[in-house]
Amino acid sequence: MQSVQEDYSTYRQVVSDLLKDDEQLPSLPAIALEIRKALEQSDLSMGDLAKLLAKDQELSTILLRYASSPLVGSQNPPQTTLEVIRLLGMNQVERISMVHSIKSLFSIYSSKHRRLFVEAWRRMALKASLSTYITQHLGRVVPDHVLMAALLSEVGTLAVLSAFKNSEITPDTQTYIMLCREFAKPLGVATLKKWEVDEQYIKVVQEVGHWTDESPGPLNLSDVINLGLYHAIKLTNPKPDLPPLVDLAAYKKLEPPQNSIVGGGLTLVTTNVQEIRMLAKSLF
Repeated sequence: MQSVQEDYSTYRQVVSDLLKDDEQLPSLPAIALEIRKALEQSDLSMGDLAKLLAKDQELSTILLRYASSPLVGSQNPPQTTLEVIRLLGMNQVERISMVHSIKSLFSIYSSKHRRLFVEAWRRMALKASLSTYITQHLGRVVPDHVLMAALLSEVGTLAVLSAFKNSEITPDTQTYIMLCREFAKPLGVATLKKWEVDEQYIKVVQEVGHWTDESPGPLNLSDVINLGLYHAIKLTNPKPDLPPLVDLAAYKKLEPPQNSIVGGGLTLVTTNVQEIRMLAKSLF
């Protein structure tokens, strides 16, 4: 037992050092900053934005794939980046670009490192897809805000992994989970503040996972993300340590028939799991 504690203490120190050094926190890629700066210009045209996006072929491909996915549901999927912008709008393109940035900025340094990253991103994609799917059917929160919020809410878990980029050690899965439970929230908040994202996304990081905390007012962004996370845990863990769905502050804001439950989860989720997993695959 002492050896396990000593090992965890070693990993913990690495993450603690990252949290204390703002300069070492992950920074947004140059393309994300260029897009953000361009969108601040009142005279930016769709053609200008398309040219900027063309500088990153991988990002362009992701935007085309997203715009053709069931998340958008277009009858005529776009064939060019300019058509994507016309379909989604500039603000949504910025959000999807941020999603790409989140995935690309966390470099892979070893096969063990990569396994942890792939597992983490797969969980993030499922949570984001669940949150977005739920929102589309509830119709009370803007879906594209939810997609970005769901992914940004997990930046801290990836930041934990980034702490080991220059380290000779990489934690195993269980140790990584323990480190995330301790450090993901503060690292997530610190990273998003460094990126200067909207305060609403930082608030989500602080409130996600607080199942039964008081949540006044109508269904909000944090509520939807918590519903998505709750169902993501149920879908990936055969024995989840979760309260009954009816005890969630977010659930109590739902009205019939939206609050219908089957198998311990919202009916709209449990009866459409295959479609939701397809949405998650489009983000992966």
